[in-house]
Amino acid sequence: MVSDQPGPTAPTRQPGPTAPDDGAALEIDDVTVAYAPASAGDEPTLAVSGVTLDVAGGEVLALVGASGSGKSSLLRAVAGLEPLASGSIRIDGADLRGQPVHRRGVGMVFQDGQLFEHLSVEGNVVYGLRSLPRDRRPDRAQQRARIAELLELVGLAGMARRPVTTLSGGQAQRIALARALAPAPRVLLLDEPLSALDRALRERLAVDLAAILRAAGTTAVHVTHDLDEAATIADRTAVLDGGRLLQVGTPADLWRAPATREVADLLGYGPILPADRLGLGAGLVALAPGALVALVPGEDTPPDVVAHLPATPVARRHVRGRWWLDVVLEKGERASALLPEGGDAPDLVAVGVVGSGVVRVGE
Repeated sequence: MVSDQPGPTAPTRQPGPTAPDDGAALEIDDVTVAYAPASAGDEPTLAVSGVTLDVAGGEVLALVGASGSGKSSLLRAVAGLEPLASGSIRIDGADLRGQPVHRRGVGMVFQDGQLFEHLSVEGNVVYGLRSLPRDRRPDRAQQRARIAELLELVGLAGMARRPVTTLSGGQAQRIALARALAPAPRVLLLDEPLSALDRALRERLAVDLAAILRAAGTTAVHVTHDLDEAATIADRTAVLDGGRLLQVGTPADLWRAPATREVADLLGYGPILPADRLGLGAGLVALAPGALVALVPGEDTPPDVVAHLPATPVARRHVRGRWWLDVVLEKGERASALLPEGGDAPDLVAVGVVGSGVVRVGE
């Protein structure tokens, strides 16, 4: 195995173009995808249920959700790999109903890259160019120029003749990306392309992927279960659960105002409590990490504490330079409270709720 070469330097992430400027490049309108019932008399399984989304030209949209949420099924429907039960999908205004995969103008990058091991790096990228109609395929000189351009873009310049079997996992995924970009697809679809990599490499390649997509100006839909990855790569994030679209917005929008309990759970808020338990009126509130603080006897209560909750200590942990106390609240919810410096666990009977860590759910 060879080590990964450093990828392109990522620019500061800027919002992608908005629909009013260029119109939506990809329009998903009330789309439902259903799988045939397992046996006669059963109802079809709805993988995607009435999802409507627009992706602007040059924008990167992340589809996020747990396994079985419908994100990959929706991506496959855009590619033409899954039929629609209802609704429509348009790219650049053209309805894709009935269009075969190879005529949709989409590129795909899968979790495992799916490179052809008998071909070189150059051969794999050329294969991407062969998806173009014959009258649009570049000649040999143009192919060489395009390959050099793409390898430079993905940070692997000079590796055209390398056998793909000598590439590391990160390099292989970059070549898979170069192959998908070769024919200049109208929309690029990425189905968890980083999930098979180790955490450190995944985080580094997420930054590189963001830079590559921005430099290429590609309209893209990126499927992931990792919200941090989505925030690094995409301009907006769409959260799916049970085939339904729960919320779409920038990472800051989602964190500031999760629309449902499911979105708050996915973001890492917890616990989620009735607002009246904190004296904050009706509805639900979610607590961000660090919203609970251990109250040490004899110390002043922090000024931002808006409520006290009975709590029973369970365990103490040291994470990223801070001490945390795992607790069980009065109604049985498990949570973590920040301990003061030094990490001494007090004779805890209550934790304080810091107001700046509380958000309302669904408002």
